[in-house]
Amino acid sequence: MRSIKPLVILLAILLISVVLVSCADQPAASEVSEYELTDAARDCIECHATETHGIVADWDSSRHAEEGISCIDCHQVDPDSPMALSGVEGHEDLEVAVSMLIPPSVCAECHEDQVAEFNASGHYRAHIQLIPKAGLTALVEVHEGQNHPEFNTASDETGCMLCHGTDIIVDETGHPTAETYPVQGIGNVYPNGEIGNCAVCHTRHAFEKAEARKPQACASCHLGPDHPDIEIYENTKHGQIYDTEGGDWVWDSAYGEWEPGDYRAPTCATCHMSGIGDLAPTHNVNQRLYWNLWTPESKVRDSDDVMSPLLGDGEAGRVEMMEVCSACHSSSHTAGYFDSGDKAVKLYNEAYWTPIEAMRVELAEAGLLKENPWNDEFQILHYYIWHHEGRRARQGAMMGAPDWAHWHGFFQLQQKLYRATEIYELRLENGSIEQFGTYVDKDE
Repeated sequence: MRSIKPLVILLAILLISVVLVSCADQPAASEVSEYELTDAARDCIECHATETHGIVADWDSSRHAEEGISCIDCHQVDPDSPMALSGVEGHEDLEVAVSMLIPPSVCAECHEDQVAEFNASGHYRAHIQLIPKAGLTALVEVHEGQNHPEFNTASDETGCMLCHGTDIIVDETGHPTAETYPVQGIGNVYPNGEIGNCAVCHTRHAFEKAEARKPQACASCHLGPDHPDIEIYENTKHGQIYDTEGGDWVWDSAYGEWEPGDYRAPTCATCHMSGIGDLAPTHNVNQRLYWNLWTPESKVRDSDDVMSPLLGDGEAGRVEMMEVCSACHSSSHTAGYFDSGDKAVKLYNEAYWTPIEAMRVELAEAGLLKENPWNDEFQILHYYIWHHEGRRARQGAMMGAPDWAHWHGFFQLQQKLYRATEIYELRLENGSIEQFGTYVDKDE
């Protein structure tokens, strides 16, 4: 039998070569001398190049490094800041106070307009809008968490807050608590009261604009059965073109100069944020929106209150979004597209939401709804009609995804509406709530 020893030797040589190349890519402590840095900044980088070399590798390849913006520039805080670290091994000789947490005001020192635009967007309220929602708290802690004495917040810590954010709490040493950190939520509330998290889209410590321009930047939150926006995008012709050739597009054009020609089809950022033609770029993701497509009933946006679901100027937003489309499409194409999408939204409003909500109100007034909504088939159907299938139908229609508008949307909507109507009629007819296929008196 032929010996396999030469093959083993060859593989070993290849493995050693890969390791050596990988190590060579990591910035050595001596390499930081090429940057214009303070002594304190140099100390941070030289230490972390050994302790957490991945962080320094990201920074070393970033625009921040090119501009001489170091760890200290972002992490330094006032000594009396609630976020200032103390008692950190290896930090005893630091002459400045530093924090693990970077609130948006730090980014605003260089990116003032972008932070102001974010503060005027729906992303700003991603966490604080959930605080007054007792029903959502009950869903997470009572039902999903099963009122467990120790772990009832687990689904929040591993689910909700990783997209929406949370109130970050620090201990007496300035370190964030395990219950509130790590968290990459876009609506984080910091101990100093600031809100936001730029690193959700421009992940630390590279903070690349190219990364934020790709659809994957939005996909970690905008996905799944209730708002499958990345799946919707993949179902569109735009997503098809991106999947086919997006790896060859130009992603690092200067801010405000990323235009068709750099790419053949838009991504999420193109339509909602990028500068195109005469449009300036914006970090207000609501600015170009006409409808609210995530609430139980869709209405045209007409509010300047950042806490309102109708945040935005829908009429002005439609004009801007049509201008985005006009960079690649004719006016008749764009007008027809939005006309069809608007019809789908109105169909949902009038043929699905209006009747299911009217039925719910009548059953509630008759005392024919269970106290636990998650153990009541009618209330579950009511929730799914707006929160799942209804969102999918509306968002799929407005973003050009036929499978989501139809099969995952209206096709399933009509089935749920028929079943909910049947339950509604049976409850009114019998004056009682069905239980395991039989009806019991509502007072029992």
